[in-house]
Amino acid sequence: MKPRERVWLALNHQEPDRCPLQLSFTPEFANRLRQSLGLGPESHNPHGGGNTYVLERLLGCDLLLTSIGWANSYYSTDLYSRDGVTYVDEWGVGWRNVEYETRFGRGRYTEIVGHPLADDKAIDSYQAPDPLRPELYLEARRAIEQFRDEYWMVGVVVTTIFETAWALRGLERTLLDMVINPELVDRLFDIPFKYHMQAAKKLTELGVDMVWLGDDVGAQDRMLISPAHWRRFLKPRMAELISSLKGLNPELKVAYHSDGYIYPIIPDLIEIGLDVLNPVQPGSMDPARLKQEFGDRLSFWGTLDLQFTLPFGSPEDVRNEVLTRLRTVGKKGGLIISPTHHLQLDVPLENFRAMVEAVRNTGYADLK
Repeated sequence: MKPRERVWLALNHQEPDRCPLQLSFTPEFANRLRQSLGLGPESHNPHGGGNTYVLERLLGCDLLLTSIGWANSYYSTDLYSRDGVTYVDEWGVGWRNVEYETRFGRGRYTEIVGHPLADDKAIDSYQAPDPLRPELYLEARRAIEQFRDEYWMVGVVVTTIFETAWALRGLERTLLDMVINPELVDRLFDIPFKYHMQAAKKLTELGVDMVWLGDDVGAQDRMLISPAHWRRFLKPRMAELISSLKGLNPELKVAYHSDGYIYPIIPDLIEIGLDVLNPVQPGSMDPARLKQEFGDRLSFWGTLDLQFTLPFGSPEDVRNEVLTRLRTVGKKGGLIISPTHHLQLDVPLENFRAMVEAVRNTGYADLK
């Protein structure tokens, strides 16, 4: 069965030969994985920019991702390898590389250190980058033309509104503004909304099978913002975005990403046309409960725990979690199985292999 057929069946709540698999990697984990597989060095940016999909295809992934938007600023390819380096992205947001250490070596994350719209007066004069300049879509066009016949192609436009807005403004200021200055928030949120709307439309026109939207609005056990504020500021914009994309292609699937706990807004997401919820972080929401309550109207993408099981469990723990997800969330289709984030440097390779092997070697017929 071709990967794209496997995903299509799962997202239409049918059982393919096995559950579709999606994987992505931080640059450090990708380097470690390539070495273990005897592959040569190659830069890897999980948010886009030159991904050749060698690892994903070799490991049996069914979805390939191509990313456009502010999230691509997370890694500055030429500066990322040096700790403490600061840079400013094309949106004017300042970043700093920060080193961390694991038992498998050292890696780097990027932290935001500068907000170009911290001053109220800067908002109305701000000019976002051009979302339609042709060079932005060279990688997406190449990937779609090369791989769409075989793989399910996903256009990634995450950090769609809220995350880009607070990066521009500052998180604390943005949260305060939602309460004391909602009119300013409307103007602020429209900046990333309009940019990512155009990017998502362009990816749809280029022929992606699914557009992946979303913002992190969940903490570990509660929402970062109230459901009321999500409904006031984000729901109408997301509704317009989803409606516009499906107007271009009624067959398009739309996924929404938020880490953490977002249970109160799941019915709202279904109401505005969402097809797939990602990443279903099991330390925050019970995947089996979500399947039971919403599985007739929604598919799920993720569900494998990257906080505890994958980094700190045994290979047997990992295999058991995979089988549990397949038997519960994957029942009658509706699941794309994956870790709930890019694979991190602290994940043992034996746990990674146990996960991939359990998914690839377990057909739906084996679960009867």
